[in-house]
Amino acid sequence: DQPLHACLSNRELQVLRLMAKGQSVQQIANTLCLSGNTVSTYRSRIFDKLDFSNLVDLVNYASKHGL
Repeated sequence: DQPLHACLSNRELQVLRLMAKGQSVQQIANTLCLSGNTVSTYRSRIFDKLDFSNLVDLVNYASKHGL
């Protein structure tokens, strides 16, 4: 049995980890040298793939799985 986050791309996993640390879209964009729109797209894909409805779900999941 694979964890849910196994379906994420490497970049999506990076974005998930930074979001879980409390970074904003713009901070993540600066950290990863991406545009804010690109980070927003990754964020949206993460929420869709993992079926999260809010950031609290994401942070709880990341904490539970040591991400």
